Amino acid sequence: MSHSTAVVHIRQLIKTFGKARVLDGLDLTVHPGEVHGFLGPNGAGKSTTIRILLGLMRATAGQVELFGADPWRRATQLHTRLAYVAGDVALWPGLTGGQCLDVIGATHGKVDEKRRERLIERFDLDPTKRIRDYSKGNRQKVALVAALAADVDLLVLDEPTSGLDPLMEQVFQQCVRERKQDGATVLLSSHLLAEVEALADRVSIIRRGRTVATGSLTDMRRHTRTSVHAITAREPDDMAAEPGVADWACERLNGSVDTRLTVDADHLNATIGKLHTAGINTLTVAPPSLDDLFLRAYGETALEATR
Repeated sequence: MSHSTAVVHIRQLIKTFGKARVLDGLDLTVHPGEVHGFLGPNGAGKSTTIRILLGLMRATAGQVELFGADPWRRATQLHTRLAYVAGDVALWPGLTGGQCLDVIGATHGKVDEKRRERLIERFDLDPTKRIRDYSKGNRQKVALVAALAADVDLLVLDEPTSGLDPLMEQVFQQCVRERKQDGATVLLSSHLLAEVEALADRVSIIRRGRTVATGSLTDMRRHTRTSVHAITAREPDDMAAEPGVADWACERLNGSVDTRLTVDADHLNATIGKLHTAGINTLTVAPPSLDDLFLRAYGETALEATR
């Protein structure tokens, strides 16, 4: 996909504050209609990238395009096409939740009033209470309802569920899926791996201001190993000699054989076939989780970016 059609196109982005280099050649591409997970530990540079993308901060060097335009020069026009939720929402303490929704809605240009009413119900929000009487979770809900009710092309969500309880996290995930079905693009910045795994089509993992891995979860999983646990009637033939197999362990149990191993994605079918010939009683195959990918990206050998 050419970068002219990308919603977000960032190349070799650098941001320095004095002598500190917060972003060190970061790359990020978000395609139309996808949920893109933007992952990294706190301090990796996610929020700085988002501030630059929103035109709230100027890049030191590199290329940044939002809908094909420079966000620093065109922030006002570009903001009519997006809605933003920050992890620590600042709202007006004297206003009610409903009044805040009206004020934020005015900045978004177009708001779907019916959808907003449904969202208030789904998030179990009392719009008549003043913001100063809200918990952190309820302040977060105001920002989420405002963003999700906006008729915009892009949702930029920076740690959007901080302060939400698990039930509301589920509501949030369902609402994001619905907005995606409506054609919206979502950039979801988070350090919650489960949240990103549940929602993202593609993921970029960043470390110390650089992108260390990017691609679909399927692509990225090809770079890591699948865990296999089988109980078989007989001991499988020499699994250690099978290509792609590692960490192989075999143990006899009351007339059956307990086999555990890891295998790379390309050799999974052949390995399962070999286990079948030994007579499978039970088989558990666990693809690498985002946690595994994340740990690997933060381990000694960072994943090569899969572009």
